[in-house]
Order: sequence, then structure tokens, then C-alpha cells
Amino acid sequence: MNRIVRGITFCKVLQIYFPFSTQLYPNEFPGQDPQDCPRDLPKDKALQTGCLNAKHPDSYGHYREAFITQTKHHWWWKLHFVWERVNAMQGYSGFAIFLEEDNYVLPDFCHFYKLMADFKKTCSDCDLLALGNHNDLSEFTSLSNKVLTTGWLSTKHNIGMGISREVYYKLMGCSDEYCTYDDYNWDWTLQHLSGTCISKPLKVLAALGSRVLHTGDCGLHQKESCNPERALKRAEENVQKAKNSLFPQALELSAAETVEHKAHMKNGGWGDIRDHILCKNYAKRL
Repeated sequence: MNRIVRGITFCKVLQIYFPFSTQLYPNEFPGQDPQDCPRDLPKDKALQTGCLNAKHPDSYGHYREAFITQTKHHWWWKLHFVWERVNAMQGYSGFAIFLEEDNYVLPDFCHFYKLMADFKKTCSDCDLLALGNHNDLSEFTSLSNKVLTTGWLSTKHNIGMGISREVYYKLMGCSDEYCTYDDYNWDWTLQHLSGTCISKPLKVLAALGSRVLHTGDCGLHQKESCNPERALKRAEENVQKAKNSLFPQALELSAAETVEHKAHMKNGGWGDIRDHILCKNYAKRL
């Protein structure tokens, strides 16, 4: 991984390291302590055995799994670190685009971002940018220059997210809620905050023709057919088909949808008080 990062030459790079990774703590919290309660152990039996987190199962009676909780920790820590610790970001008032390791960006990604950031000036109440979505590129030719405004949804707008310092501060005002809400997914937690702790639901300016492809069959929700090489080849083939529709000159608003809070059923996996405390401490340490 370090070698790949060092091979990036088209832009300046600062590699950051999550200090609470399960790789660094394989046998103790925030990794999986051997004395932690097994995921499916009933609470009464957990209390009898005296395993470490017996008093704190999630909403569905399950105990924490470190490889599951790490994702939500990492996203929150990364948000803090980028806006508070990276010197190059000090005084910067634009957007930071958050990409995952299994994202594939299209050749006009930077060009399209600049168009979106400029277009956002016509939408003063838009909170976030979404340069990606989870649709394929089959209709990319007709959607290449189209954007819409709508309420932010976990299932649609969690890829290629542009977050400003202003929105970062809004989220920090909800740190306690983020860190205690019983859902191991950062994006479903964010959807919960939108319209509850953040009183006005988050509004997103979203690309209809995605500039970010998700290649990840091998991540947290790994499929049996996990094959990163095949996923990469598929992404490259899709980009080749879309290449004549890249680099639009201007953007066009396709629709302005109603922005409202969308409640959902929490997924659990985040009931352990140790996770809550560590999560809250990211802000206190900065």
C-alpha cells in the first residue's frame, strides 16, 4: 500500500495513518480482546461469564465485532484529522472530497468537481456535493452534464462526497449523537443526524452521471465472488464506453427534489460503551 501511494505523481500527496486500527491493536480494544463477549452470547450468560463488555450489547442483543466497528471509527477520525490537523487545509474554505480505497474515479473527475463547486454558488443552501452514485454508466451519455438537488441519502450519496468546513462544524455539533447512535455504518448514522440533531436535513448537489465507480466486492460487505482485478477491468471498460461524454462544458440542473428527513431502522453493531468513548475522544484530542 505504501508503495502504491509513493507512486502517485500527478498531485501532492500526504499519507495519514489511523492510530486506532485493529492492525495496531489486534488483541485489545479497539481490536478484538480475547476477553470480549462473543457476538451472539445472550446477555444473561455474558454477565455470568464476566466477559469484558457483558453490560453493553447492541439494540439486537449482539456484542461488538472489531472489524465491523472500525469503519465508523475511521470515518469520524478521518473527518477530524483532515479539517483540524492537516496544515495545508488551514484557512481553506472549499470542499474536501472523501474517497474510499475501492473507488475508481473517471478521467474528468477534477474538471467535474470544479464545475460542481462553481454551480453550487447557485444553490446557497446545498450542504454537500456527491460526485458519485451507485448507478452504472449505461445512461452516462445523457446524464454526463446533469445534476440535481435533493436530500442526502446513505444509499445514494455516500460515494465521492464533498464536505465543506461549514458542514464539518455542523457534524461536530452532533458528535455525541454520532458516537452513541447504535449503527455501525457511518453513512446510515449521518442520515440519522440529518433532520434530527442537524435540525435542517442535509441538502446535496448530486451528479447524475457518476464520476466515481465503486469496484468493491472485497470490502466490509465482501461477496463470495470477490475479484478486484475483474472489478477493475469492468470499470475500465465502462469508462472506455463513456469517454466521448466526459469533460462537459457546463452543468444543467435536472431536478430540485424535496429535502426531508428519511428515518430508517438502525443496524446495530455499535452498543459498546468503549466505542462511544473512543469516538467522542477524537474531538477532545484535537
